[in-house]
Amino acid sequence: MAAYSIGVDLGGTNLRVAAIDSDGHILDRVSVPAVYEAGPEHVVTEIVSVIHKVRSQVAGYELFGVGIGVPGFIDIDAGVVIGAANLPGFQGFPVRDEIQDRLGTKIILENDANAAALGEMWKGAGKDVKDLVLLTLGTGIGGGIIINGKVLHGFLGMAGEFGHMTVFPDGNPCGCGNCGCLEKHASATAIAAMGRMMHFGRETTSATVYDLATKGNERALLVFESVGRALGVAIASLINIFNFPLYLLSGGPLPAWDLFAPSMFSEVKKRSFTFARTGTRIEKAVLGADAGLFGAAYLPLQHAEPVAVSA
Repeated sequence: MAAYSIGVDLGGTNLRVAAIDSDGHILDRVSVPAVYEAGPEHVVTEIVSVIHKVRSQVAGYELFGVGIGVPGFIDIDAGVVIGAANLPGFQGFPVRDEIQDRLGTKIILENDANAAALGEMWKGAGKDVKDLVLLTLGTGIGGGIIINGKVLHGFLGMAGEFGHMTVFPDGNPCGCGNCGCLEKHASATAIAAMGRMMHFGRETTSATVYDLATKGNERALLVFESVGRALGVAIASLINIFNFPLYLLSGGPLPAWDLFAPSMFSEVKKRSFTFARTGTRIEKAVLGADAGLFGAAYLPLQHAEPVAVSA
């Protein structure tokens, strides 16, 4: 019997669920608004309901399990969210066990950026490798580290906090208490802040700066040159540490690749002996918002045996 798993992505505005077979083909998918302010019990009920809906469309397939990408810190062993600014009421809530009890099938929780990295390794830009780093650029900067096809969690599950790497020791202060963090110099938030410093207006966003840069505005172009330098410093360090074949970037600022990539590559070449003399790749991720869905679905597929699920 053909087998599949279900991937769940708890996004900022939508709860997305997809049934994906063991070859990486999407069999069915559903997206509904995520009402996090209603509390964890409501969200769990909605997740279970949508999973049942998806499963009803793939009768005849054997279910391996369900993977769930969560935007926050997770105690993997306990199946508990221990920190999630965008999920009010979830801290300490037993998400995994609640859903597992209602569905009667194996549930695996994972940080959403880690799931995205796993998805890119399985069916995205990294499908030809088993070791990669993904940096996710957005309001902040996160990411995931994949070693031999599996997520590197670290002993507290907090590995891959790339946004808080120091790239400029005397740089901008960060809410984490450090100065010069990568996300204070290369995130969408940082791009907007630099735009305001360039006197583009109080309502300046990263999209505003991008639009000005594409029209040749020299100050806007300087912003992206600075972003590239910050990313280059960070990626060069990652290359020197891991010696992986592939480093990927994803997220909202990616359309500005041609604006920040020249200074990024220049910085990496200066700072990484390995990059300058080997075939190490720095590329765009390709799955976009679906990376987390694929990665979440891949989690149960890493386990050997299909499991039953209650109707």
